[in-house]
Amino acid sequence: MSSIELVLAMLLAVVASGYLVRVLPFSLPLPLVQIALGAVISGVLKHGVTLDPDVFFLLFLPPLLFLDGWRIPKNGLLRDRAVILELALGLVVFTVLGAGLLIHWLIPSMPLAVAFALAAIVSPTDPVAVSSIAARVPIPTRLMHILEGESLLNDASGLVCFRFAVAAVVTGSFSLLSASLTFLWVALIGLAVGALFTLLVSYVQQRLSRRFGQESGSSILISLLIPFGAYLLAEKLQASGILAAVAAGITMSYVELNGKVLASTRVQRSAVWATIQFALNGIVFMLLGEQLPGILQGAVRSVEQSGRANPWWLLVYVLVINVGLAVLRYVWVQVSLRMSLWHARRRGEIRPKPPWRLVVATSLAGVRGAITLAGVLTLPLVLGDGSAFPARDLAIFLATAVILISLVTASVGLPILLKGLEMPPETMAEQEESLARQQAATKAIAAVEKAQQALLKEAPATDADIYTHAATRVIALYKRHLDSTGEEGVDPVQLRKSDAAERTLRLAGLQAERNEIFHMARHLRISDEMSRKLVREIDLAESRYR
Repeated sequence: MSSIELVLAMLLAVVASGYLVRVLPFSLPLPLVQIALGAVISGVLKHGVTLDPDVFFLLFLPPLLFLDGWRIPKNGLLRDRAVILELALGLVVFTVLGAGLLIHWLIPSMPLAVAFALAAIVSPTDPVAVSSIAARVPIPTRLMHILEGESLLNDASGLVCFRFAVAAVVTGSFSLLSASLTFLWVALIGLAVGALFTLLVSYVQQRLSRRFGQESGSSILISLLIPFGAYLLAEKLQASGILAAVAAGITMSYVELNGKVLASTRVQRSAVWATIQFALNGIVFMLLGEQLPGILQGAVRSVEQSGRANPWWLLVYVLVINVGLAVLRYVWVQVSLRMSLWHARRRGEIRPKPPWRLVVATSLAGVRGAITLAGVLTLPLVLGDGSAFPARDLAIFLATAVILISLVTASVGLPILLKGLEMPPETMAEQEESLARQQAATKAIAAVEKAQQALLKEAPATDADIYTHAATRVIALYKRHLDSTGEEGVDPVQLRKSDAAERTLRLAGLQAERNEIFHMARHLRISDEMSRKLVREIDLAESRYR
C-alpha cells in the first residue's frame, strides 16, 4: 500500500470516527476511538507508518499549537500566569525528579539517566489531547484556561529536560549550568522568534493588501504558513520551534484586533482552520494507534531487559508509573494552591478554597499525547561507543502506555468527578458582552444615521421616504425593537430600492459595530475571546448582506 493510499485511509478513518463515536451504544472519547481505528488500520492492512519524529513535529505540531495559541483567552493567560508557570515549569522539574527516581527504583536495570529521560518526556501535558478531552467534558472555564496555558508552555521545559537526560546517557556527563542556559535560550529565543516573525509577516501582508488589494485565498494561505515558518526559523536558531508556534498564535490574535482583514476572509479562514484542526487531531491519534502493535511487540521482546521473565510485569510497571505521576501532580497542585492562598491572605485578599473535586480534577487532567510519543521515539538507537541504547523499547512502550492511561482516566474520570459541581457564575463575560453590544449598537446607530443622510443627498426626493423607512428599520434592529410588519402592497421597484438602501445602511452599521468591538478589545475593555465571538456574529451577518 502506497503512502498516499495510507494517508487517504487515515483521513477516511478520521471521518468515520466522528460518526462512530455517535452511533456506539456506549459513550467513548473520540481520541480513544481514533487510536483504536489506527491500530485496526495497522493490523488489517499489514502496512505501518515509520514515524519520523522530526517530520511529525514539523507537519502536525506547528499548526495545532498555533491555533491553540491564537484562540486561548489572553486575559485568562495573564490573570493566572503565576499558576500556569508553576505548572509549566515547576511541575515538570518536580515530575522529572520524582518519577525518574520512581522508575529507576521500579526497574533497577534501567539506568538512572534513562529513567530521567522517560520521566521528562511524560512530564508535559499535550494541548491536542487536552483540547480533545475538553470537547466532551464539562470543565470549568477558568480551569480549562489554566490547563490550556500549561499544556502550551510546558513542552519546552519537558523537552529540554529530556534532551539533557539523553545526552547524559550517551556521553555520561551532565552540567546543570549548561542545562539552565540552554533552557533560557530555547524558551526566550523561541518565544521571540514566533512573535517577531508573525508581526513581520502581518506587516508585509497589510502593506501589500493596501497597495494591491486583498485576496481571501492568499490571506488564508499565509495564516496557514506562518506557524511552519516560525517553527523552522526557531529550530534553525537551536531554539524551541514549539514555543515559536505558540507565540506566533498568541501574536496573531493581537494582530487581528486591527480589524484590517475582510469579513469574508475571516469567515472562510475560520472554516478552513476548523477543518484542518479536526483532520490533524484525528491523524495524530490515528498514528498513535497505528504505532501500538509494533511498540507492544518491542516491549514484550525487551521485557527481559528489566530483569523479569514474565511479560505481565509490564502491566505492573504501567500501573505504578501512572499512579506515581498522578500522585506527583496532585501533591504539586495542593502545594501550589496553598501557596497561592497564603500569598493572597498576606495581600489582604479573601479567596475561597476551591472544592476538593476541582483540585482532584486538575490533577486528573494531566493528559499526555502526541508530543510524548514523538519525543520518546527520538531516543537514539546506539550510544557513543556503538552499544545499544539501554531499555529503549521498554521506555517507548511505557511512554505510550502513559498516554493511553491518561486519556482513559481523564475521559472516564473527569465527567464523573465534575458532575453536579456548582461553580460561581461567570458574570464577567456577561458584563463584557452587554457592554460591548451597547457600545457597538450606539456607534452603529450613529453610522446608520450618517449613511442615511448621504443617501438622501444623492437620491431623488421621491425616494426620500424609502431611505427613511429603511434607516428606521435598521436602527430599530439595534434598539432591539424588532418590527415584523410585512411588505405587502409595496411596489416591486420600490421594494428593490428599499432592500438596496437597507443593505447599504446595514453594512455601514455592521462596519461601525465591528470597529467599536476591535477598539474596545485593543484598549482591554473586553477580552479578545469576547471580541472574537461578537465579530464572528457581525461577519456572518455581513456575509449574508453581501
